[in-house]
Amino acid sequence: MKRTRSDHSFLTRLRHDTAGNTIAIVAAGIIPLAGMIGGAVDMSRLYLTKTRLQQACDAGALAGRKAMGGGGWTSGTNNDSTQDTAQKLFNANFVTGAYGTTSLVNTFSEDNGTVTGTASVVVPMTLMRIFHISARTISVSCTAKMEIPNTDVMFVLDVTGSMDDSNKIGGLKQAVKCFYESLLRVNTTAICGNDPTATSSTTTAQIRLGFVPYSVNVNVGKLLPNDFLADNWSYDSRSYGWDGVTYDTSNSTSNWTYVNDGGSAVTGSRYESATCPANTKTSSDVTSPTTTTTAPDGTITTSYTVTRTTNGVEYEASTSGNGKNKKYYCTQTTYTNYRERQVNSTVKSPHYAYTYQRRSFNVSGLKAGGSSWNNSVPLDVGVAGATVNVSWKGCIEERYTVPNTDGTPGDEWSPIPAEALDMNIDLVPTASNSKSFWGPLLNGATWARYDWGYSNCNKSGRTTATVNTSCNASSSSASCPTEALKLTTYNTPGPFEAYVNSLTTGGNTYHDIGMLWGARLLSPTGIFASENAFTPAGRAIQRHLIFMTDGDTNTSNTDYSAYGIGYYSRLQAQGNLSDTEMDNLTNARTAALCTAIKNKNITLWVISYGTGVGTATETRLEACASPGRYYKASDGAALIARFRQIASEISELRLIN
Repeated sequence: MKRTRSDHSFLTRLRHDTAGNTIAIVAAGIIPLAGMIGGAVDMSRLYLTKTRLQQACDAGALAGRKAMGGGGWTSGTNNDSTQDTAQKLFNANFVTGAYGTTSLVNTFSEDNGTVTGTASVVVPMTLMRIFHISARTISVSCTAKMEIPNTDVMFVLDVTGSMDDSNKIGGLKQAVKCFYESLLRVNTTAICGNDPTATSSTTTAQIRLGFVPYSVNVNVGKLLPNDFLADNWSYDSRSYGWDGVTYDTSNSTSNWTYVNDGGSAVTGSRYESATCPANTKTSSDVTSPTTTTTAPDGTITTSYTVTRTTNGVEYEASTSGNGKNKKYYCTQTTYTNYRERQVNSTVKSPHYAYTYQRRSFNVSGLKAGGSSWNNSVPLDVGVAGATVNVSWKGCIEERYTVPNTDGTPGDEWSPIPAEALDMNIDLVPTASNSKSFWGPLLNGATWARYDWGYSNCNKSGRTTATVNTSCNASSSSASCPTEALKLTTYNTPGPFEAYVNSLTTGGNTYHDIGMLWGARLLSPTGIFASENAFTPAGRAIQRHLIFMTDGDTNTSNTDYSAYGIGYYSRLQAQGNLSDTEMDNLTNARTAALCTAIKNKNITLWVISYGTGVGTATETRLEACASPGRYYKASDGAALIARFRQIASEISELRLIN
């Protein structure tokens, strides 16, 4: 068909008319522009929805895993189930219908200690509907688990006499086992609420547990190498020997007594005679064998009999009258007789007795080489100085401390003076410093002298060794708790439970000695640095000390503690300290140790157990703990809950997906 001239003119004009192009361009671009704007709006809604859905899933998984703690996963919609806890946290973070969504579905489940969640929701489209895209489904997943880092935990447990109650000590043993369940996720014989449903959540972490039971002392000596204990150590003891007094040793016969007469001695009549005949009387003595007895006071009595036989005639001259009337007479006596006399000769020769004073003994016989020990050492402290084997359970006497001098015990421990070697957590004993060693606690070689006024007894201190002879004395008694345990890996609960079951109670309460040795056995830079600094693979370790007590400090200056018998040994003060002053000293030392432990980057957990802890003590215990790490437990059930809570907090809750 042939185009007309008029048509050609119209098209030519339209092409050259730029004002009309805008309409064509807008008309042609409105559809892709709508797709771009609609896509951006709906993509933003999809991104926001997915982000919030993921956050809700994560929150639910974390909450469900935290609710599990050291126990198992519980299903159901009741308020006590871990599944319900997870669901509630999900719902709090993503409300049904949010952002116009529909068909919300979510689930949480657990497998081998790992909580997994899934969620999906339908997001309706807005502008994208013009492209026949009506909705999109968003799906997310999440996984949470407890991951335990390389961890060392040292239990410092009060096992004093106040814990000697089946409910108290039983509750402690149950709580420690439940801690093990919660941390390692391995079931024990304890009833902890709900049993763990998985094994340990990590197979690569090193988890070690150690124990320091304490009362008056700690039983740590046999954990140490031989080189850490001194070869010679001083004790308030006794010796037997001549006391320097010599009694009368002369054999007097003035106490001879006739015990038997026999025969006859016939005296004849007196007759007048200027002289008497010569005597023919003779006597002879026969002495019997001697017998000797020794009294407890050292008096020696020698006894024998002398028999005297007499025969013959004896004449006795006599006179009567005076002057020319004086006459001389002679009397004749004929003897045929015998007499016996008993001789008792009493002698007090050099007197032997016990002398009570501070003595140095060679105790190296306890050393069996390396870290092996003998259980006794021969010392001359038996009856009458006999050598006997003195047993050693493993408790120790502390190394050199700074004795109080100003009458205010405790003020010298803030800060800890450098010369107080006993308060130095990390100092390793060396031959160049004789004060850096420890000594064995030997109650079988130690005597308490009961003349409290010191009128007759020696109050021998660090440098005194005065001999004394008149003391009423008794062998000392000491409370030596169950042997401590170094940090150990327990892959199965059997050995762990056996140790916990072996804990016994007794003695007064010295918090400082327990805290001190808990720190020493845990420290990465001290006497066990080679074992504690890093894992065998060279990795870092998190450290926790859990200190539990059921009461106030309770000391006595007659206790045989790590500083000898306070009333006599005088190692912590130049003078005698009262029980109250010793309590104050122990509290001050404990507070100083708490600070030193926290300064070593050790998390210090403190638990007050029972109802016997005073307000002032609670204040000190809370100040001792790391921030937010002080807990109270009124009974066994509460103590179990606290130990499980600590185990859960030691574990690190992490999202792994």
